[in-house]
Amino acid sequence: MKINYSDPNKLAISNSLVITAFALITNLLVIIFSAGKPSLFLVSAVNLLIMAVTYFIFKYTLERFIYEKIRIIYKTIRNLKLPKDIDKLAIKGAVLDKVNQDVIEWSETKKKEIEELKKMALYRREFLGNVSHELKTPIFNIQGYVLTLLDGGLEDPSINKEYLLRTEKSINRMIDIVEDLETISQLEASELKLNITRFDVLALTRDVIEFLEIKSKKRNKTISFGGNYDKPIMVSADKERIRQVLINLIDNSIKYGNPENGRTKISFFDMDETMLVEVTDNGNGIDAADLPRIFERFYRTDKGRSREQGGTGLGLAIVKHLIEAHEQTINVRSTPGIGTTFGFTLKKV
Repeated sequence: MKINYSDPNKLAISNSLVITAFALITNLLVIIFSAGKPSLFLVSAVNLLIMAVTYFIFKYTLERFIYEKIRIIYKTIRNLKLPKDIDKLAIKGAVLDKVNQDVIEWSETKKKEIEELKKMALYRREFLGNVSHELKTPIFNIQGYVLTLLDGGLEDPSINKEYLLRTEKSINRMIDIVEDLETISQLEASELKLNITRFDVLALTRDVIEFLEIKSKKRNKTISFGGNYDKPIMVSADKERIRQVLINLIDNSIKYGNPENGRTKISFFDMDETMLVEVTDNGNGIDAADLPRIFERFYRTDKGRSREQGGTGLGLAIVKHLIEAHEQTINVRSTPGIGTTFGFTLKKV
C-alpha cells in the first residue's frame, strides 16, 4: 500500500490500518502459540512490542509528512532543493526553526524588493519627465530661432547671426545632455575603463583652480586652499576623471556660492589608507530633505535658479559614479544659510 505523506487524513488512516493489522496478527500469534492461555509476561511483552512498533511508525510517517511540507515550502520560496542539513529521516525542532527563519528572511527580502521596485518605478517616471523637460527647452528654442529666420529674419543682418549663435548654444546644450547620459550609462554598465596612475592631486587641483579662475572672478568668487600644503599629495586614480570631478564640484561652488562674497575652500585630510578631498562653499546650503537625492540624475534643489546657472543637471550623478568606479566614497553635508561641503576619498600612494 502506497502511503500519501502530504495528506494528514490519509496518513492517519494508513497508520491506523497498519497498527491495527499488526496488533491483530500479533495477538493471533500469541493465542496460537500459548494454546489459548497466554501468560501475563507474554501479554506484557506483546504490548511493549506493539507500543514500540507504533512509536516508530508514527515517528517515520510524521517526519516524512513534515519533510514533504518543508520541501514544498522551499520550492515556493527558493525554487531550490532542500538544504543538505535537513535530513528527511531526522526532522528536529532546530531544523523547523531554521525553516521558519528562512521563510521570515524570504518574506523580508521580497518586501524589500517590492519597495525597491516601487522606488525604481517612481524614479523612472521622474527621470523620463526630467529628460523630456531638459531636452524640450533647447528644442523649442531651436524651433523658435529657425522659424524666425525662415520668416524673413535670415535676410536681416541685425538678427540672423545672433539667432544662429543662440541656435548653436541650444544645440550644444543638447549635445552636453546626451554626452553626459552616455557617460552615466557607461559607468553603470561598467564599460568605462579607468586609466589608473599615480599623480599629485594637489597639483591637479591647482590646475583646475587656474582653469576656473576667469569664471570665478567674473562672478566675484574666490577659491583657496583650506591649509598650507607645501608637499605633493600622491594618490592612485584616473587623473582625467578626477579632474572632471574637481571641475564639477568647484564649478558648482562658484555657481551656487554666496552671490555677494562667495568663497570656495579646498581641503585635504590624510585618512591613513585614503586621502579625503573636501570642497566647501559659503552658499545658501541645501535642505535636509534634498540631501539624500542630490546625486540623482536631473535632480535640482532649486529648479528655476539651477537652470539659469546652466549645466545639464547630470554633473553630480556623474561625479558619484566616477568616485564609486574608483571603489571610493563621496558624501555631502550642508547647513542652510551657511554652506555646503562635498567630500570624496582617493586611494593614497
